[in-house]
Amino acid sequence: MAFTILLSVALTIFSILVFRNINSRPSSRLPPGNTGWPILGETLSYIPNPAKFISDRMKMHSRDIFQTSLAGEKMAIFCGASGNKFIHSNDSKFKMWLPRTVIDILGLTNIDSNSPPWKLFDEQLHKFLRLESMQHYVPIMDTKVREHLEMHWMPFKEVKVLPLSKEFTIFLFCHLVLNIYDSDQVKELATPYNNLVKGLMSVPINLPGTTYNRAINASKVVREKLLELVRKRKMEVLAKKDYVNFDGLDFLGGLLRASIEGGDIISEMELVGKIIAFLFAAFHTTGNTITFLMAHLAEYPDVYAKVLQEQLEIAQSKEKGELLSWKDIQRMKYSWNVVCETMRLRPPALGGFRELATDVHYGGYTIPKGWKVHWSAYSTHMDPIYFPEPERFNPSRFEENHARGVYVPFGSGPRMCCGNQYARMKILVFLHNVVIRFRLSKVNPNERILYTPDPVFVDGLRIRLDSQNE
Repeated sequence: MAFTILLSVALTIFSILVFRNINSRPSSRLPPGNTGWPILGETLSYIPNPAKFISDRMKMHSRDIFQTSLAGEKMAIFCGASGNKFIHSNDSKFKMWLPRTVIDILGLTNIDSNSPPWKLFDEQLHKFLRLESMQHYVPIMDTKVREHLEMHWMPFKEVKVLPLSKEFTIFLFCHLVLNIYDSDQVKELATPYNNLVKGLMSVPINLPGTTYNRAINASKVVREKLLELVRKRKMEVLAKKDYVNFDGLDFLGGLLRASIEGGDIISEMELVGKIIAFLFAAFHTTGNTITFLMAHLAEYPDVYAKVLQEQLEIAQSKEKGELLSWKDIQRMKYSWNVVCETMRLRPPALGGFRELATDVHYGGYTIPKGWKVHWSAYSTHMDPIYFPEPERFNPSRFEENHARGVYVPFGSGPRMCCGNQYARMKILVFLHNVVIRFRLSKVNPNERILYTPDPVFVDGLRIRLDSQNE
């Protein structure tokens, strides 16, 4: 009896809290919107379709800004080109912030962008990804794509693009960044990493069977393997003290050398967390873009024909066996428009997060210091004001430049993704090699797309391959 009474009281209190949380009206100075359920917030509404979530709330609350709760945090969502420009132009008002789920799963022990470890990592990353360095990777990428297609595409009449594109992108990452060449070692990282990624924006409930729990467990496996690799490479770098510069080192080797010379600025665990985050940016996002790019080529024959014509002109200008170069990438103008339209519809990253370092006044509202902030690519990419008939696939949109803050697949401003040229080269090299070899068609034209919250084909995008020589 006593237990029944206590349970009734608890349920009553919980119901009151929920009712107040959902129906209470915020102060007139706070952005409009709802924070949803306690703890869960509106995360469960966001994950199934982030584009719809943003669009619906812009219509319901404000086209400029609204409040919600995601990943356990009260959050202001800045919308439109003006919102993107405001965030990316006022860096001093925002601190770096990531959802607790992301920090825990990636194993990041320090996200202060002004700390010596982060500064050193960013310095080495920008050095590795600078255009002058990246240009020399084009023929290496071309070689690796050819090897990948020979092994995993050409022997078959049908392939699943999603797992294959991710397998290729993570192998290329391990080759160029970590100096790993063994395919079995790459697979040992790739398998748990795929589970890790699925939990980055999950509800932070660590119970057996939950997405978050599976991601945490997968993260432990990935970290252990990378920690072993970092320690091994560190010993190798220490043993080769005759290096005068980093030119003979891959990214990880160069970073370890710089850290050692600075007095071990980056701890091994910090470094592992940063590598996992870098892996997400370099592997997961471009793997998804390649998948949707192949889907669009299979779905739109007119687009495919123009891409093929452009790529054949490049292929026919090469000597037999000659690899692609940076100059060839620059000639792929229409192909890049097709990639850009793919990234407009399916952004490689949903957006970004920040934390307010001070009170901010925007759109007639005041957002208090300490609130979390999110900008979403979907708030402009799918807005008919910026892109008429936004659901329609139309690469010609990118024959002209767009205003700042409108097209943001890589972000913008001082925190714009420094790997944009790396992604461009990798995607275009892959595209070139596929279209000059195959004609593509979807096995299931109606294959559904699910959000996790990233969009994925439920069956991995099954594509039928027909040789161009047939």
